[in-house]
Amino acid sequence: MTKFRSIRFRLTLWYAVVLTAGLGVFSVLLWLSLRHQLLGDLEHSVDAGATRLESYFRAESAKPHVDLPDELEEFCQALPPESYVILRGSNGFLFQYPAAISLTKVRAEQQRFYAVQRRFTLPNQSFDLDVGSPLEEVQHVLRLLTILLWSLIPLVIALATAGGAWLSGRALKPVKDVTGAALLISIENLSDRVPVPATGDEIAVLAEVLNSMLARLEAAVKMLSQFAADASHELRTPLAVIRTTAELALRRGRSLESYRDSLREVVSEAERMTGLVEELLDLARSGSQVAELPRMALDVREVLQEVCTSMHGLAQARRIRLTLSLDEVPANISGNRAALYRLFMVLLDNAIKFSSGPGLVIVQVSRDAETVAVNIQDFGTGIPAADLRRIFDRFYRSKSDHIPADQGHGLGLPLAENIARAHGAFIQVKSEAGQGSIFTVRFPGREWEPEHRPDARVRAG
Repeated sequence: MTKFRSIRFRLTLWYAVVLTAGLGVFSVLLWLSLRHQLLGDLEHSVDAGATRLESYFRAESAKPHVDLPDELEEFCQALPPESYVILRGSNGFLFQYPAAISLTKVRAEQQRFYAVQRRFTLPNQSFDLDVGSPLEEVQHVLRLLTILLWSLIPLVIALATAGGAWLSGRALKPVKDVTGAALLISIENLSDRVPVPATGDEIAVLAEVLNSMLARLEAAVKMLSQFAADASHELRTPLAVIRTTAELALRRGRSLESYRDSLREVVSEAERMTGLVEELLDLARSGSQVAELPRMALDVREVLQEVCTSMHGLAQARRIRLTLSLDEVPANISGNRAALYRLFMVLLDNAIKFSSGPGLVIVQVSRDAETVAVNIQDFGTGIPAADLRRIFDRFYRSKSDHIPADQGHGLGLPLAENIARAHGAFIQVKSEAGQGSIFTVRFPGREWEPEHRPDARVRAG
């Protein structure tokens, strides 16, 4: 059943159908054209013979002492074989050629002849002339043509169909090669690629698109594998600490304070693990909802005020002065309030975390004709140049001695980048070790009116 659904079979079938229809129309037109031509030639021949006979009869009848029947008999012998002539005069003159022919017989077999009838007048009487020629030769040629067409057309169709099947097989061979190569590619060998034919046609474009898709799948699988490995590694440490602490506490009797210390350590590691799991869930959730994040028109200044209010206590505890610089011009964008709150919370938390007190963190909003920009600047430890390229990689943490040991799990910035991409925005970073950093989030600069509600689907880039 699959064979009959194949493109090769359908191409060959359609080729055969179109070819048959084309040859059928050609054959009919050829037959009709030849028939018209043969009948036209016969008509011309019979009409010319009748004209010559009339002229000859006029000339001979004007001569005295002429035996008209004998003269006409001699003239008619030059006519095509099996032709007939019947000449009747109003005074009873009658000439028939051949002698055995009669008007009754001609009318009885009129389908066998092509006839011309005409009337002409001489000074003393009028004459009716019937001249006819047999259709047998025309019919014979048409019969031969019909037999030839019925014999050759099926043979031509069969040969052409076989050739079409061979050509379609040759044309679709690259598709077969691409299909065979694609079937051999699995998650174990995603680095393999399908062959790209050097034809530059649509099949080559399809193969290149498949290879591009495989490259993206390979990168995604590697990212997922690395993510799983990193997540397992990060979760293994607090679990090992919890288990070891519990086993040591159970190994022998201890004082109440010693048990309290063990439980505090267990709680601390459990909180660390809970925070890690929550960050993993947030990161996974943001990645899966990039295309369907519901948005509405909002003023980004309001979100920043909420974030700064929430982070004020943490900043004070670290002796960091938090400055929010906003102008009176609305900074309207299309966004999801909860997601943007999370984005700015991550960036502001990093700015506070990597600043040493007493210090300063500045939050600014600026806009131009194209973008709305949110700048979060700190004057802390900064980011080494070697780490700038990887700060948005999941679980990446700098190994620099200038970076505080409590730098989190390396999931905050990847989460922030995902949220920014979901809003069609991007994050720029300028930093110098020991001088601080500036994180800038640039949103599309179209001014969204408060009553305007854009489409819930967003760009992921």
